[in-house]
Amino acid sequence: MSILPLLLRNGRRAVSVIRGGRTATEALSGVHPVARRFIIDMSYSAHFMDFNGSSIPSSMKKLVVNKLSPNFREAVSTQTVAVPTPGDADLLVRNRFVGINASDINYSAGRYDPSVKPPFDTGFEGIGEVVGLGLSASSSHTVGDTVAYFGSGAFAEYTVVPAKESVPVPAVKPEFLTLLVSGATAYIALKRLGDLAKGETVLVTAAAGGTGQFAVQFAKQAGCHVIGTCSSNEKAGFLKSIGCDRPINYTTEDLAKTLRKEYPQGIDVVYESVGGSVFELAVNSLAKKGRLIVIGFISGYQTASGIPPFRGGTLPVKLLQKSASIRGFFLPHFLSDYREALGSMMQMYAKGKLVCEVDCGDLTQEGRFVGLESVFRAVDYMYAGKNLGKVVVEVAPPPVSNSKL
Repeated sequence: MSILPLLLRNGRRAVSVIRGGRTATEALSGVHPVARRFIIDMSYSAHFMDFNGSSIPSSMKKLVVNKLSPNFREAVSTQTVAVPTPGDADLLVRNRFVGINASDINYSAGRYDPSVKPPFDTGFEGIGEVVGLGLSASSSHTVGDTVAYFGSGAFAEYTVVPAKESVPVPAVKPEFLTLLVSGATAYIALKRLGDLAKGETVLVTAAAGGTGQFAVQFAKQAGCHVIGTCSSNEKAGFLKSIGCDRPINYTTEDLAKTLRKEYPQGIDVVYESVGGSVFELAVNSLAKKGRLIVIGFISGYQTASGIPPFRGGTLPVKLLQKSASIRGFFLPHFLSDYREALGSMMQMYAKGKLVCEVDCGDLTQEGRFVGLESVFRAVDYMYAGKNLGKVVVEVAPPPVSNSKL
């Protein structure tokens, strides 16, 4: 790879170092070969593409959706393609970790944008090192910077990311990756739609998962009494460790009976991501003026429709009787809040005031999620409800020669 096509493609005038002031065309065509010198000072090229330090290969692997389907393994395949060249305002990031989200299969099923047809790239978030960048991007970044990003095409060994959309991070740690989608969803949804008040009761479903863990902590920081549903005693213990007042292991306790018995006045705010019968129970459990925030309905994502069954005939009556409300949250609709949310969460994490639990599959039978091929296994793992915290895949181990970490 050469930076010459990059500079020429972006229409920027390179500084000529050709003797006699000859044009680039003359130099490259071989006119007066004795006097010829390269138009580009190649000692400067390391600023744009870190050839020697990072050994950028000519090809890479990435995951591509070739068929629309909620079955991730059926929809997605691994392809070998050329490593992309960053544009003028772009960064080339060598991914070290990528995040797994429940919505990955909604994306592979084509549910977010029906106009997008296969093949298309997949994966929403990544973190790694900058190994190449365009000329404009070099005003604010350099090779070796560590960045995270939230955007499409993360399931790849290298991803081109607009510099303005990257998030500088102090180190390539998967904990920072948990904040990009999972943390931001909880932070913004509760802040903008929760209207939390001290002393209120908040129910978080799937509380030990990627986004649930943050909803528990933010609700507790707001001075609320927090209830969290989970599927094991281990997860219940984790929830207690991050401030959950009443973890409920629904495999050993009847959730509906427990809520009726222990919270007869109802729940003020529900942070709901499961859908189906859990959503119905949440509606029935709302207090007067209660707010139910829908951030997803994972129980239906693997079905053909993507929507879990719901008996909603009496919903208007239930909401009216309690002056309650249901509010939907989709992160791309709240991007104006994104920077503030990330900045605030990173400060909390740096001060030790925010737990970012990561699950890299270390305890699975096949072992840690390493390599792009592990994304398939990681998606299955999350949908089986086995994860504790945010599911993260290590795309590649850190480079030995020049690692800054």
